[in-house]
Amino acid sequence: MARRFTRSFTQQEPISEAAIEAAVAVLRHGRLHRYNLAEGEAGEVALLEEDFAAFTGARFALAVASGGYALACALRALQVRPDEPVLTNAFTLAPVPGAIASLGAQPVLVEVTPDLVIDLDHLKARIDETGARVLLLSHMRGHICDMDRLMTICDGAGVRVIEDCAHTMGAAWNGVASGRHGAMACYSTQTYKHLNSGEGGLLISDDPKLMARAVLLSGSYMMYPRHSAAPAPEVFEDLWAQVPNVSGRMDALRAAILRPQLADLPGRIVRWAELYRALENGLRTTPELALIERPAAESFVGSSFQARLPDWTPGRIEALVARCAARGVELKWFGAAQPQGFTSRYAHWDYAAPEPLPRTDRVLAGLIDLRIPLTFTPEDCRVIAEILDEEIRRDTA
Repeated sequence: MARRFTRSFTQQEPISEAAIEAAVAVLRHGRLHRYNLAEGEAGEVALLEEDFAAFTGARFALAVASGGYALACALRALQVRPDEPVLTNAFTLAPVPGAIASLGAQPVLVEVTPDLVIDLDHLKARIDETGARVLLLSHMRGHICDMDRLMTICDGAGVRVIEDCAHTMGAAWNGVASGRHGAMACYSTQTYKHLNSGEGGLLISDDPKLMARAVLLSGSYMMYPRHSAAPAPEVFEDLWAQVPNVSGRMDALRAAILRPQLADLPGRIVRWAELYRALENGLRTTPELALIERPAAESFVGSSFQARLPDWTPGRIEALVARCAARGVELKWFGAAQPQGFTSRYAHWDYAAPEPLPRTDRVLAGLIDLRIPLTFTPEDCRVIAEILDEEIRRDTA
């Protein structure tokens, strides 16, 4: 009888006792709003911002209600206008072009390579074609492009970069932390990301004017001096009456849950690497499966796994996904005709008015993906690899 995997791909680790205690303390005093503070109290949200700025090496940090809000807030801070073209890679998740479209701006999609990163030659062409001044760069599924070359292209063309680091908190390129290359960077603390507060987001920058705008946009009213990881109060003086309030603050309860998790993140990254390599090693000799080789310059967080089945027909991949599901292995497929759950591709985003991208289409047509929660063990990942390998060999025999 064929072996079946019985663990859940959506079950996260429990919140730590330290985080539970911090959350209970907030519930006991009842001051959940970030500005509802006792005399002399910094507050959990401001302390999280301090911690996150230190973790990333950024000058400033802002905690907000979600990763998607962080993206839109960064775009607004850069004063993106309606109908303005904004570049982004075509392999991403819907909240990225959605953040652009929510401002009335026009997403301009850039091809991706078989290594699942933005095509830098096509990026150069898109900049020339559109005159775009902003790139919202998604490090989709934790894959980081050659950031040195990307920044050379963008700096040379006067393009400001916002990094979407929802999948790269704690990752790096050539020793530089993900999020530290562009003008601003956005992170998510939604349940399936690297820190878990259900929903939540973080935004960093070294630019005082951009961060002052973001703080005001987030709904600080006149209480921006209470932000200890923000620019000095005088930076706000010419802005506070000009920048609209688009409230999206993080509350103290979520911040309290996140601070202990942030301290634990380096150890969690080591554990993810072990799980990722166990899965990768188990699939190294699988016929017709193309693994995504990670460049030496990339330090990644292995919280999900991708591979490609080049030249497989949709019918073959659909059948593989169904057979794996019957054995307890939940594969996501980016080539499906209709979006499934959280998984969609650029052709499904009518609001982005996408042009056909043939190279991206070829990549996504055979792209499979699965989560690696930290509730798994290396043996679990070996079992998953064994099942996937068996089902692919069954089809190629």
